[in-house]
Amino acid sequence: MSTEDYYENPLWRILVETVHSMIMYQSHKAYVRDVMLYERAHLSPKDLVLNLGISLGEALVIINELQMERDIKKENDKSFDEGLKNDQQ
Repeated sequence: MSTEDYYENPLWRILVETVHSMIMYQSHKAYVRDVMLYERAHLSPKDLVLNLGISLGEALVIINELQMERDIKKENDKSFDEGLKNDQQ
């Protein structure tokens, strides 16, 4: 089963809600974003499970949310750059 299969599962939203209620979730997510991704740009959920000792469900949610945040940032940066080019013309 690929990670994309998890995201399309009808139970995905329940998993996300459950993970968000975990006490250490925000700390784990911040550590992955600020430390682990800085050291290694591409991490799998299994990497997080092995290195942090967290559940696969939490790892999947962290990876998914950080990917979405990165994609949104790229899109915003692209829109900003296009706006600057239009202003200069």
